[in-house]
Amino acid sequence: MNDTPTRRRFLKNGAATAFLAAAPAIVRGQNLNSGIQLASIGSDGKGWDDTKQMATHDRVKHVAFCDIDLGRMDKVKQLQPQAQVFQDYRDMLGKLGDKIDAVTVSTPDHMHAFIALDAMRQGKHVYVQKPISHTVWEARQMRLQAAKSGVITRMGNQIHSHKFYRTGVRWIQAGTIGKVREVHSWVRATGHGYAGTLERPATVAQAPNTLDWDKWIGTAPFRPFAPDIYHPFKWRDWQDFGSGAVGDFGCHILDPVFTALKIEKPLLTVQADHTGINHEVWPCQSTVYRVFPGTEYTATEQIRITWYDGLRMPTVKGSHVPNAGELPASGSLIIGEEGTMVLPHVGMPKLYPEEKFKDRDLAMADDQNHYHGWVDGCLTGKQPSDGFEYGGPLTEVVQLGNIAVRFPGKKLEWDATSMKFPNLPEADPFLTKTYREGWEIKAVS
Repeated sequence: MNDTPTRRRFLKNGAATAFLAAAPAIVRGQNLNSGIQLASIGSDGKGWDDTKQMATHDRVKHVAFCDIDLGRMDKVKQLQPQAQVFQDYRDMLGKLGDKIDAVTVSTPDHMHAFIALDAMRQGKHVYVQKPISHTVWEARQMRLQAAKSGVITRMGNQIHSHKFYRTGVRWIQAGTIGKVREVHSWVRATGHGYAGTLERPATVAQAPNTLDWDKWIGTAPFRPFAPDIYHPFKWRDWQDFGSGAVGDFGCHILDPVFTALKIEKPLLTVQADHTGINHEVWPCQSTVYRVFPGTEYTATEQIRITWYDGLRMPTVKGSHVPNAGELPASGSLIIGEEGTMVLPHVGMPKLYPEEKFKDRDLAMADDQNHYHGWVDGCLTGKQPSDGFEYGGPLTEVVQLGNIAVRFPGKKLEWDATSMKFPNLPEADPFLTKTYREGWEIKAVS
């Protein structure tokens, strides 16, 4: 451990021994000459991508891999054959707790908060896939626990660090299109395109021997296993497990909008319409209207940000874009007083009217590695952008949209301090959920 002022203070006041025992991850992270001993929770699909990308950092050593389905661990085993393998993350932390500095959480949405909160309470740095929680209440607890534990956090919306999104943010904050009047963001993905069905299957089957189905269900109400219905991918559209198209893409596509406009105050109202919803899956097509307090980068005292999914898209009326054919499959239309930016999802921003900006010498932002930025933060103790102080409120905004779809056509007024809808109290229960016995989440005190 380096002879830092922080270390000297702890040694001087006699608390060093207790601190070392209570927070091994935090102490190790302050040593710039050490590495990060990392464990992945969720090891295939997006979990494999997260694990693989983290392993490219020269100071990362994977010491453990965990997945509910042991049949999906071949790739991570090859990546680090010496790492131990677990099926239950609680067994992993119980046996290797003092050898693990940080964890990545790449599970279905309904288990993000349960796992990450547990890890943060044990002093582990956490990287959690977007959205970082399944409910608004969970997102709030994630932010509070991160601050209480003093750990380094990051939400897994990797494009936050991409040069395209960073360039869009830079140009907007430089005033290139003037003050922003309104924003429209969309994704082509359709909700039912995930599940492929509207109801639970009539027939069920025995889960594979490699899969612990009870632990996969986790916090959700129990239901029987059905092949190719929930696990490993189609869980996204089921309300008990996923967050639909807005949850899958909202923290990506809305991210540069929130970053550029510095939207830090809670939304004022949220309203939605859609093609229909039942008690099982999210709507196939949705439009969500959110209104926020204005910022230094907006033209008005309030700014409206409209979300579309399931092949719904905005018109270009009122913008500087000549025709709708100029819009990408997914992205944002950001309308300013002096111009309009079209920011594709994972694409270079484009400015309109084209004649006005064609000779402008506009500098691009640099490309950063989202994964390495988190690891570097763990090593230095410096919190990177997109930690839970930012990712928590953004996830709240996303999940508030999923509450609004349950009350189509009704404008919900939001009181973030009390966490209530003053004008529609019947919506309040959807801010959280009922946890299965043994899988409850306790509020951060």
